[in-house]
Amino acid sequence: MTFPRYILGIDTSCDDTGVGVVELAPDGSVQVRANRVWSQTVHAQYGGVLPELASREHVERIDTVTGDALAEAGLTAGDLAAVAATSGPGLVGALLVGLMYGKGMAQALGVPFYAAHHLEGHIFAAASEADLQAPYLALVVSGGHTHLFDVPREGEYVLVGATRDDAAGEAFDKVARLAGLGYPGGPAISEAARRGDPEAVPFKEPLQGQKGFDFSFSGLKTAALLAHRAGAKPEDLAAGFERAAVRFLVGTTLRAARAYGRETVVVSGGVAANRALREAFAASSVRAVFPGKGLNTDNGAMIALAGAAAIRAGRAPSPLSEGAVAYAPLASV
Repeated sequence: MTFPRYILGIDTSCDDTGVGVVELAPDGSVQVRANRVWSQTVHAQYGGVLPELASREHVERIDTVTGDALAEAGLTAGDLAAVAATSGPGLVGALLVGLMYGKGMAQALGVPFYAAHHLEGHIFAAASEADLQAPYLALVVSGGHTHLFDVPREGEYVLVGATRDDAAGEAFDKVARLAGLGYPGGPAISEAARRGDPEAVPFKEPLQGQKGFDFSFSGLKTAALLAHRAGAKPEDLAAGFERAAVRFLVGTTLRAARAYGRETVVVSGGVAANRALREAFAASSVRAVFPGKGLNTDNGAMIALAGAAAIRAGRAPSPLSEGAVAYAPLASV
């Protein structure tokens, strides 16, 4: 079977304008040739992402980021054999920028277009890094998602557990803002936690005794708020919260791995860059696979990887009528 060689991927699902290029070899192996991301800073003053501002920033930046990605790959647009773009889930206005840009590019070049699922992109960002084959568990943990999937076969997803309230990354952002540590909260919490005492502020593990594999971070946020009001030092608050959140994520995932008989866990999404989370999984009983450098947070290369997986699986290209979807469960793919 002959595969198209160069695939461009676009992700504008939230506040990062990501464009990447992958090379799909005749034997089906994939190599990331370029990965360029413009991270929006305008939202820092608000402590969170403003959808309208995010959409405007994408419009202003996407053409430049695409050109930078092609230049990094040493290609021109005419070298592309397929284009993929995120269709959901995400902020609809933001999604539409990349989706319409990708469709227009594919149509102008006369190449196939593939609408990609954002969470599937995150999973392939790690799985492709290790040339991983199913079955495995996949934990997608980011600012907008905390989902645990069983992947019995490539392209088949069974939702095992999900957050009942905030996503993990969202909780990191809120606790960081509460403690005055800055935005985005993930790196801020991680850095402050190095200087803090995780024993100084007691945090109880959420959902103790549950039979399933769901996540919840509302209790940890409330505990952080009460500790802050009681005068806890920001670095101690960060250390205690990070340890509790990491233990909860890892512990729940390990229980699911035992229940489903999986020895490998893919861990992806922005929170997968957290040092304490990586160390905890490294010390666990499972083989944990993480994305390569630059592939943890939202990016275009992961969407190009999802497009490559669709091509290898023999999926038909997406119709140009494909729309942006704010809520799109991966388990239905």
